[in-house]
Amino acid sequence: MPVSKAQILDELRRTAKANGGVALGWRRFEGETGIAYHDWYGRLWTRWSDAVREAGLRANSMSEAYDETFLLEKLVTLTRTLGRVPTTGDLRLASTTDDTIPSEKVFRRLGQKASRAKRIIAFCEATPGKDDVAALWKAITATAAVNANADDETVTQAVVGYVYLLQHGSRHEYKIGRTNNAIRREGEIGIELPEQVRPVHYIETDDPSGVENYWHRRFAAKRKQGEWFALAPEDVRAFKRWKRIY
Repeated sequence: MPVSKAQILDELRRTAKANGGVALGWRRFEGETGIAYHDWYGRLWTRWSDAVREAGLRANSMSEAYDETFLLEKLVTLTRTLGRVPTTGDLRLASTTDDTIPSEKVFRRLGQKASRAKRIIAFCEATPGKDDVAALWKAITATAAVNANADDETVTQAVVGYVYLLQHGSRHEYKIGRTNNAIRREGEIGIELPEQVRPVHYIETDDPSGVENYWHRRFAAKRKQGEWFALAPEDVRAFKRWKRIY
């Protein structure tokens, strides 16, 4: 049964009350209530701000206050944490787990990758202690320059892969891994285990390693051995909310 407008408005008010009277952004709202984007978009409202207003609440206007320096600082921190230049998927995931990081769309103010790289390199060079981050961003601009000068036939294309969640029989044991061929990998894992492995969900992405690392870090406290985790139903639901990350 579809979620009703009244249910969504009630949850909006409830979560806003716990957030100091300020409505949550739709991504955080989804994470805390399980009410997904497709439950309201195009069915009840076309803008989240319309839902917030109908609930009689004030929107979180923090995204309007983010200046360029703030966004660059966040990119520096995330780059250092990951040890590489963040992808669009990294920014989307980070915004769901850290309330101080705005939506990936806000970072678009810094321009496309080439323009963004120039800005953050200049920012790092003008600020002491950020040489390590500048070096990582310089590396991708150098790679982009090589690819731009290469013949079309020699330019390396992005490899699309999958980050998968598999369940071991009826146990609350799940494997989180990555592969370029989800079906083949599922078969390989099934051979290794005494009980049947059931595929639960796959996330399609152009950054399988980064997305896999994110989920491994998120569930680190629940790791059993290797890539196996003892996950609760809410953990599985959180994983299944993502279908594609690019």
